[in-house]
Amino acid sequence: MNKLIATLIAGLFATAATAQTATTPAATDAVVKAEAKAEKEVVKAEAKEVKKAAKADEKVNKAVAKANEKKAEAHADAVKAHANAVEKVAKADPEDRAKAAAKAEEKIADANLKADKKFIKADEKLLKTQVDAAADKAQAAAKTEQVRAEASADVHKAAAKH
Repeated sequence: MNKLIATLIAGLFATAATAQTATTPAATDAVVKAEAKAEKEVVKAEAKEVKKAAKADEKVNKAVAKANEKKAEAHADAVKAHANAVEKVAKADPEDRAKAAAKAEEKIADANLKADKKFIKADEKLLKTQVDAAADKAQAAAKTEQVRAEASADVHKAAAKH
């Protein structure tokens, strides 16, 4: 969040510096009004961008938490299956122990596969959310850049008229 605020402030200063260098000594009322309007539009666009980025980051944070929760559940299920398999081997009669051990290995392998699938699915959802968030941020930045360009053009038009 601090980076977003710093970016907003830096953008404000950059806009102010650009607006100051764009003025000529013969700044008319029209130019001054155009600069004020341009600065207001850019600040508004930057605020929207920051808000959009914060929302995207919040979605990613929720997705990370959910993925970690799903992974923890899958791991717990696998551990439980492992424990049950080992317990059955321990309870088996000495002559049936080899057969029970083979079954236990099978159950452990199945539990591991099931856990791995859950891990993969959780990661897949998380990555999709991260990509969507990055796209949202990029679109917001592009819109802000468009507003900056249009505002600068409006200021130059006003300066060219007078």
